[in-house]
Amino acid sequence: MARAIAVGEQDFVKIRENDYFYIDKTGFITDWWRGADNTTAVMRPRRFGKTLNISMMRAFFSVEYQGRGAELFGGLKVWQDEAMRRLQGTYPVIFISFAVVKADNYADTMQWIKRIFAEIVAKFDFLLDSDRVSDYNRQALRRILEEMDNVTAAGVINLLCLCLRQYYGKKVIILLDEYDTPMHEAFAGGYWAELSGFMRQFFNATFKTNENLERALMTGITRVAKESIFSDLNHLVVVTVQSDDYADAFGFTEQEVFAAMDECGLADKAFVKQWYDGFTIGSHHDIYNPWSIINYLDRKGRLECYWANSSGNGLVSQLLQSGSAELKKQFEVLLQGNSLEAEIEDQVVFADLNDSISSVWSLFLASGYLTGEKIKLLEEGHFLCRLRITNRETRIMFERLVSRWFRRRGEEYYNEFIRYMLQGNVQAMNDYMNRIALYTFSSFDAGRHPSEETEPERFYHGFVLGLMVDLKDRYVITSNRESGYGRYDVMLEPRHADVDAAIILEFKVFDKYGEKSLEETVRSALQQIEDKQYAASLEAKGIDANRIRKYGFAFEGKNVLIGSC
Repeated sequence: MARAIAVGEQDFVKIRENDYFYIDKTGFITDWWRGADNTTAVMRPRRFGKTLNISMMRAFFSVEYQGRGAELFGGLKVWQDEAMRRLQGTYPVIFISFAVVKADNYADTMQWIKRIFAEIVAKFDFLLDSDRVSDYNRQALRRILEEMDNVTAAGVINLLCLCLRQYYGKKVIILLDEYDTPMHEAFAGGYWAELSGFMRQFFNATFKTNENLERALMTGITRVAKESIFSDLNHLVVVTVQSDDYADAFGFTEQEVFAAMDECGLADKAFVKQWYDGFTIGSHHDIYNPWSIINYLDRKGRLECYWANSSGNGLVSQLLQSGSAELKKQFEVLLQGNSLEAEIEDQVVFADLNDSISSVWSLFLASGYLTGEKIKLLEEGHFLCRLRITNRETRIMFERLVSRWFRRRGEEYYNEFIRYMLQGNVQAMNDYMNRIALYTFSSFDAGRHPSEETEPERFYHGFVLGLMVDLKDRYVITSNRESGYGRYDVMLEPRHADVDAAIILEFKVFDKYGEKSLEETVRSALQQIEDKQYAASLEAKGIDANRIRKYGFAFEGKNVLIGSC
């Protein structure tokens, strides 16, 4: 009989107490402990079992669960090891989660962090009345519960470790879940510099100068560059998705997924693989994200976008939408189902995300939106990788993100524009394109002329990404990109030429030094289509010249003019 599936339950103790569905990952406890690293940071995509594994660690090591080892771990891998059994329930453990620290400004973020620290101290309130703890330290803990400034907050966990060691006579294990969530929010909210200063102080006090620390384990999505917050942690061991360490401890292997499907009486393994497989950890392929699989099993085999729709896509959308023209060019390649060679950095420098394409792809790879295979090591921490969109679920997520770029105020201007483009209604195209430009140009940083640093090509490439998403079932869309004055050609080849006309688009930014009006820019765009004979490849495939529509787009800031021939 299949076990009950508790979707969203991340408390290891509750899962074991109620005999809920659970895939045994307790081998990670043994591997981590015997690795003997002082401070370990494991980076995995979101919803990849990080919180459940941290909860598992807490249940194993914490004195809070002393004497419950056989109940909670009986029958699991770790309990088969006699030496490990003797460690269960023998350490004071501090568990910290930054999962809820999501604010759009620095002050609110610090309020969240201080609240979390105050609640942790309150859980150990027995220390306040114990003669084992010095009076000075007891008074310091009481002051923390009453009031906490930023300097005090940075040293709270250090102080708590000291008190716990005095009480138990043993050093402390620290478990920190989602350490980088506040930093993702800080980057998106524009207060990265402020928060990184506090985090550097906190990490130094908690993990570097903490004499009462036995070991520490933290989890996150991205490896934040050492110079940002980890500058003092020379002993930190970082395990990224590029590493083979703990490769199968987070996420489900294909063998585990198929066994779970057998338990639940589900047989569509090929479809499940297409939808949810694709993650690569180190040299280990065929890793599945647990969130999608758990939901799939719970929904009795219903294939949907579970992981990709579980929030957390805001930064991805922001980086793609406001990214450079070159970033969008490369993303077009991925969205068409092709792979892309790119340099990948093992660590993410948040300050570089707006300027470095490789930093963006590195973030996407670490976050699970892309999967990649190493081609070669370029230098320490830098790899040349072949990237692709992870699976069907992730592709659908990207397509939905792109579609939403052109939806504003509840009106689907973009859909209307596409309808008129397919009909050949140039006047309506002009009306709707100007509405699109009015509401979306600011998002894509379109400039008033090509020499501005705002790179108007960003909008055009975003526009084409929208075409690729909305017309992918009817057209094969290819592009011939040019630099200079933002010329950008697009060809839409119908999948069924007897139903749809072929379309050629030429984008051109108004050149105030060489053109007198937008009308002249439109004529230049249309002439370029003729001069370069873009229609020749379509005609060679048997598409009649009368079934090929040609449009010239002229842009000057938010003003758009479209003509046809």
